[in-house]
Amino acid sequence: MAIKSVTATRMTMLNLKNQAKVARRGHKLLKDKQDGLMQEFLQIVRKAKQMRQDVEKSLQEANSAFLEAQAIMPKSILENTLSVPSQTLSLQVTTKNVMSVRIPKFELQSSGDALHYGFAQTRGELDIAIKKFSKVFQLLLELAEIEKSAENLAFEIEKTRRRVNALEHRLIPDLEDTLKYIAMKLTETERSAIVQVMAIKNLLEKQEKAKRQAHA
Repeated sequence: MAIKSVTATRMTMLNLKNQAKVARRGHKLLKDKQDGLMQEFLQIVRKAKQMRQDVEKSLQEANSAFLEAQAIMPKSILENTLSVPSQTLSLQVTTKNVMSVRIPKFELQSSGDALHYGFAQTRGELDIAIKKFSKVFQLLLELAEIEKSAENLAFEIEKTRRRVNALEHRLIPDLEDTLKYIAMKLTETERSAIVQVMAIKNLLEKQEKAKRQAHA
């Protein structure tokens, strides 16, 4: 620990006591914030884990459905059917504040129809595959939102942890050591002053005694 370079006075001691009080209050608030962020982070991580499993399962089902459609339909018809997109997608991103952390919110907006083609030469397996891929895309978007939220929370947790540690292991101990040092110095000064007063008193008493003896 380090003792701050200060003048050992009662005013300095009072100011440092106020700083230590504020530091302890700030440490408690940051510690509570850190605990709250950690709880939120763990909930999001568990949700992200489940969401990733759902994405992997849905993606596997979509791939299987598309391979089935590809095996049944002629290649030329399949390529012509999928060559001209008729659906446009746009992504709207907003944020919300959770304990000073910006949490993203992704919203997908679409126009048109993915099943734009005629049904005379296509098979129902292709319809199923396209619908499954649309579902996967939405799940991927939700997963990205959750994982970005976890990333932002992790960054804020680390920043808060560093501030908590700085207060707990550096600032507060330094203030406490400095207060002890000032108290010791003030005690020494008071003792020195008492000794000086007693010495002066003894000297005055001796002088008074000498005067009385001289008059006698």
